Amino acid sequence: MNKHKITSPKTLSWIVIIYAIALHCIQYMAKRSLWADESVLALNIVDRSYLELLEPLDYNQGAPIGFLWIEKLSIQLLGNHEYALRLFPFLCGIASIFLFYDLAKRCLKNYGVPIALAFFATLEYLVYYITELKQYSSDVAVTLILALLTQDLLKRDLNFKNILTYSLIGAVMIWFSHPAVLVAGGFALFSLIKVWRNRNFEKLPKLLTVFTTWGISFLGFYFLSIQSLSNNETLKESWRSAFPSELTDINWLAEKWWKLFENPLGIREDYIWIAMVVFFIGVFSLFRRNRQTLAFLASPLLATILAAYLRQYPFRNRLLLFLTPFIVLLIAEGIHYVGRKTRHKLKAIPGILLFGVLFWIPLFQTTALFANPITREEIRPVIAYVKERQQPGDVLYIFQRGEYQFQYYAEKFGYEEGDYIVGVDDLEDGKEVSPPEWERYTQDLNALRGNSRVWLIFSHIDDVEEERDRVLGYIDSLGQKRDRYDAPGAFVLLYDFTANDETP
Repeated sequence: MNKHKITSPKTLSWIVIIYAIALHCIQYMAKRSLWADESVLALNIVDRSYLELLEPLDYNQGAPIGFLWIEKLSIQLLGNHEYALRLFPFLCGIASIFLFYDLAKRCLKNYGVPIALAFFATLEYLVYYITELKQYSSDVAVTLILALLTQDLLKRDLNFKNILTYSLIGAVMIWFSHPAVLVAGGFALFSLIKVWRNRNFEKLPKLLTVFTTWGISFLGFYFLSIQSLSNNETLKESWRSAFPSELTDINWLAEKWWKLFENPLGIREDYIWIAMVVFFIGVFSLFRRNRQTLAFLASPLLATILAAYLRQYPFRNRLLLFLTPFIVLLIAEGIHYVGRKTRHKLKAIPGILLFGVLFWIPLFQTTALFANPITREEIRPVIAYVKERQQPGDVLYIFQRGEYQFQYYAEKFGYEEGDYIVGVDDLEDGKEVSPPEWERYTQDLNALRGNSRVWLIFSHIDDVEEERDRVLGYIDSLGQKRDRYDAPGAFVLLYDFTANDETP
């Protein structure tokens, strides 16, 4: 293979693809413990039947019905463990790499394709969610499928077989992703405008048939699932800042657009302005080169912003992961444009430098994951440590923030209800310990006094430092610490609470 073939866009793209697949496989095989958010969704999936999964989920959770049913089928076929629960997000992540490659080849030219792939493959949050029991990885896959589906719809002659095929595929995709309707709606409007402007009136009713089928499918999905989710007061309160205060609130959009580049795009704060400039250079480049492609890529972005202003979809963090393919494509177009238009003999150098500035941090971070895969709240080895050393008469106390993680793993370690104590509920506002809350904590912990061996398991407690520090300090004042075992994001303490008879 000669030098030109090695550095060709196609070869570089496949190098990136192989890198990404290897990275995701290592993350998946690491089999980290389910953390708090995953465990509450897992309990819904494990404890409910298929029909019960159609009802509002417990613990203020929400996920598409298609996703939930695939997860239920996975644990029935493969067993109830992390590999089975994370298999579908993992497969969606792997599929997304190839789907994105196909879309990039249709939208970009030459080296713009491997540039886009390199960014997409090293997105911090996408790398993470590909191996998490959440629907955000499948959101990306569904979005890419709808994008490619729309482009094929516009290019092909629509006979009865094609209309039926595209109608069914799109209708099914709607049930696997909450934001799919935004993507489908944006693409549908783009397609109808394009066909109308091209005066291809013969194709118009055929497209309307496909899109109407998608819309009917969404209505069924909405009334069966989304409606109850949108009425959940706890979720509505947590999403409050994800909506503008009024329709004319432009400052909100500017702030959220900036934060979008930080999360879920994963651009470091010092480099966001560079990425933003490159993004708009990409917009300018496509506006001059191919306005239809620009309108195509912009349609789901604009649909999502409109939905946020109408308070129908929260514009926040991981809920926007599905938009990252379109933003990455525009950033890659901007970098490629800078390289093409630089008036210099070594015209590629500015583009390479720009690419390097934005790419070196995610490349360094993802490469480090080959040796040290992501961990979060490793409660499983903590429970195993206790199980191996627990003696008859020992008391096992679960600090309430790790309750649902422990419940998921309890049966696997032979624990039944009554074998352990779950602490009092967490903070009402999730931030500060009020006097009444502190009184509840102290009363709960005082009930452990008089026991010579008390195991206290903690997980998911780093978000509220005041609560953690005060609780641990109070526990230490009650008795003598005999043992401690730490894992990433979780730990267990063994205390003798007979050593100090005076209540602090």
